[in-house]
Amino acid sequence: MMMCVTLCVANQRLSAAATSKTFFVIHGWTVSGLFESWKDANVIVVDWLDTAQNYYALAAQNTKMVGQEIGLFIDWLEESANVPLEKLHLLGYSLGAHIAGFAGSHATNKVGRITGLDPAGPNFEGVHAHRRLSPDDAHFVDVLHTFTRGSLGLSIGIGIEQPVGHVDIYPNGGSFQPGSLFTMTSICFLTISIFNIKICEHERSVQLFIDSLLNEGEASRAYICGSNDMFNCGMCLQCHKNRRHIVGYDASKVRKARSIKMFTKTRGSLPFRGQFENQLPKLNQLAMDPALTVSLYGTNGEAEALKLNKITANKTYSFLVVTEKDIGDLLMLKFKLKEVRAGETQKKIVLCLKDPQMGSSAQDVHTIVRLTKYF
Repeated sequence: MMMCVTLCVANQRLSAAATSKTFFVIHGWTVSGLFESWKDANVIVVDWLDTAQNYYALAAQNTKMVGQEIGLFIDWLEESANVPLEKLHLLGYSLGAHIAGFAGSHATNKVGRITGLDPAGPNFEGVHAHRRLSPDDAHFVDVLHTFTRGSLGLSIGIGIEQPVGHVDIYPNGGSFQPGSLFTMTSICFLTISIFNIKICEHERSVQLFIDSLLNEGEASRAYICGSNDMFNCGMCLQCHKNRRHIVGYDASKVRKARSIKMFTKTRGSLPFRGQFENQLPKLNQLAMDPALTVSLYGTNGEAEALKLNKITANKTYSFLVVTEKDIGDLLMLKFKLKEVRAGETQKKIVLCLKDPQMGSSAQDVHTIVRLTKYF
């Protein structure tokens, strides 16, 4: 089977200098706005649209052959152009992520890094490592998962859910992305006959990586955590022992025997980095289901009426709160609890802050507040 794969080199001459990085960008990228972000780099854009524009199953099947051709080109770069493979970074979006994996595994020697941007799920979820992107394909493989939930009549997500790299990051749990809307237009990365929609949540992985280039000092941070539920409870926000890592271009190169799962919260638009984490452990003496909000006031502004989850009796809760903007150093926070009365007794429930110096309180609800800056 003959296949046409076009490789477009961003700069006029491919620099073989050991100090210059070489990037392969494999489908799904908007070319404008990328080159100026990588001023001191070689950027190679892979064009396989003629092969990709088929129904999904055939396009997925073709990824291995495209990857093999790129692998041969990588061998040529190393042997004839003296490009050091430790400086080679493959970036693949959706099906392109698996192409990057096949390219890395087919090259004679390992490339330095592969970044998978929401690797495609259908036909790849649950298969053996040699049939998809895997940690074996490069010295360091990092992955962003942004659209893993099943939808559009599929039992699995558009993006793969299982960990497939050394580091797998799940922004906002890897499913719903704030600010994303479904619109009835052609898909931006790959025109597939069974899909006729643009999936903003799938593209968010690309936008997060671009954000890390454009806002290098303000890139999002992700935290090692057992699950998204644990992260949402504020249980994993430790910065010590390499538990916090930068999302995107400057991701820490962590290599362990098994994949490390990380989670983060983002805003709905550029820059995506969230600003505050708020933990509110609660000691409750009465059952209640209040409408509870918190407002944060800082030196640069405020974030008001941020909703918290409902509270039930005799449990400890933590809430993760992310603001849309950086409010600076925290000056004050306010809690608002809509008046609640018990159904049978009509006894009023009151929210107060427990003062350790006062000892036990006569109030019905005690709240201990711990606020931590979220980076």
